Amino acid sequence: MISAAAAMLALASCNVDRSNPTVSVSDAWVQLPVVKGRPGAAYFKLASNNDPTKLVSVTSPRIGRIELHGTVEEGGLSRMQKLRPEDLVFPSDLAMTFAPGGRHAMLFGIDPSLKPGDKVTLTFNLEPMAPVIAEAEVRAFGTSHGAH
Repeated sequence: MISAAAAMLALASCNVDRSNPTVSVSDAWVQLPVVKGRPGAAYFKLASNNDPTKLVSVTSPRIGRIELHGTVEEGGLSRMQKLRPEDLVFPSDLAMTFAPGGRHAMLFGIDPSLKPGDKVTLTFNLEPMAPVIAEAEVRAFGTSHGAH
C-alpha cells in the first residue's frame, strides 16, 4: 500500500515544468581552512527539473580557483580525487549533494578577509541552463562535523 506522502510526491513530480529548466541550490556553506592560505571547502545541494543536468564548474569573486573533488576509498584509506565530467551529471529525480566526507568543492586562494559569519557568492555553471548564483555561509574549520 502506498503512503499518502509517497502518493503526493509522485503526483508532484508529474507536474514538474520541464519547459522551463531550473536548478536550485540549498544548504550552501564554505569551510575556512585551519591555516590561512591553505585550501578550504564548500558544500551544497543541487536539485534540477531538467533531465539530465551537468555541473560544469563553480566560481566565486572571492576565491581564486575552485576544483570539484570526490573522496575515494582504496585499501582502507581515503583520498581526494578530481571529479570527472561524467561524475557531475545528475537526473531530475536525484539531487547532487556535496557534503563532508564525500563530494566537495576545494577552494584555493580564498580572500583572506573572509571570516566566520560572512557570506560568499558562489556561481554554479551548468549545462544546459544558465548559471545559478547562491550565497554560502562562511564557517570556521571544525564548526561542522566531517571536516577534511
